[in-house]
Amino acid sequence: MDTSNPAVFVNAEFLKEHVGRRVRAVVQVMQSDGDTVIGKSTDEKQLVLKGNPPNPLSTFVEVIGIADTTQSIQAETWTNFGDTLDITSYDKVCRLANGDHKHLFI
Repeated sequence: MDTSNPAVFVNAEFLKEHVGRRVRAVVQVMQSDGDTVIGKSTDEKQLVLKGNPPNPLSTFVEVIGIADTTQSIQAETWTNFGDTLDITSYDKVCRLANGDHKHLFI
């Protein structure tokens, strides 16, 4: 496993702390317009995902990329996560990865 450039688990709240860094986030797709996807983060806030999304998109998608603003990610990798997801659990992972237990995450 390549650990030279890890992607931090983020929701919209934690994205602002990682601008310019590699991140990973899951969103519920709300709107897709070619190269831009607007989604709802696991903490119920809006994020903009830029790049080349797969077609078709599932309801939930994970992206890995560079946080280019406090509300957007330039996505490098897109992964469809299906049409059902426990967003509360994923949001808890984001909180652990950015809190007292971040040493447990790459």
